[in-house]
Amino acid sequence: MARKAFYSFHYKADNNRASQIRNMGVIEGNRTVTDNNWEKIKRGGDKAIQNWIDSQLHGKSCTVVLIGSNTAGRKWINYEIEKSWNDGKGLLGIYVHNLKNLQGNKEEKGDNPFDNFTMKRNNAKLSSIVKAINPPSKDSKKVYAYIQDNLLDWIEEAIEIRKKY
Repeated sequence: MARKAFYSFHYKADNNRASQIRNMGVIEGNRTVTDNNWEKIKRGGDKAIQNWIDSQLHGKSCTVVLIGSNTAGRKWINYEIEKSWNDGKGLLGIYVHNLKNLQGNKEEKGDNPFDNFTMKRNNAKLSSIVKAINPPSKDSKKVYAYIQDNLLDWIEEAIEIRKKY
């Protein structure tokens, strides 16, 4: 079955890292938005941003949160996580701090954004259910290859985990 994923990330800080993963061609993801289009969406206010996110999530089976140094706790990342979980989509986190950006820089590892959510039924942190993968290398090329080699399996696993809840 062909899977479609929504990629959630801190746009300004991690757009280049997210593009690297989206362009791997492993799985179909949300369409890219240019800086100009994103600024136009933002000018429409919170409702316009929410509508854009909702439209991008439609038809996706999994949300992949690309975790950079400042991803956790961001308003729209939180919205995307909560909406995805409530809509029954698989959820997966991938740390991207060791992928180099266009300037050749890496960044510090960020906090797990799933720590910010507590399950109502058992009071467990969402992070105890949703996997956040930290590729086992500091070499950007090895991190890229690791993500490329495993992304599809991680997404399938995330979908299966979500079905249990």
